[in-house]
Amino acid sequence: MAKKAMIEREKKRQILVDKYAAKRAALKEIAKDVSKPMEERFSARLKLAKLPRNSSASRLHNRCQLTGRPHAYYRKLKISRIAMRELGSSGQLPGMVKSSW
Repeated sequence: MAKKAMIEREKKRQILVDKYAAKRAALKEIAKDVSKPMEERFSARLKLAKLPRNSSASRLHNRCQLTGRPHAYYRKLKISRIAMRELGSSGQLPGMVKSSW
């Protein structure tokens, strides 16, 4: 189980990303547009830099929804390999069979 502080920090980051997503996209579009004057593009970059650092989507980390584990995360199921193995062994994931040899 992950620390509760880490899980809460990740939730806080997700809220910031959702809040600033439209503003970041608009500023990035202005900064990338080569038809606009250099001063306008530069000011868009400065405004982008003034936004909170955690509002960037690249700072998010995928975590298991059951345990909060950040490693060995399956995107399709949104759980970690350990949680997937436990659910599969108990028969709660359809189509998964525990193998033994």
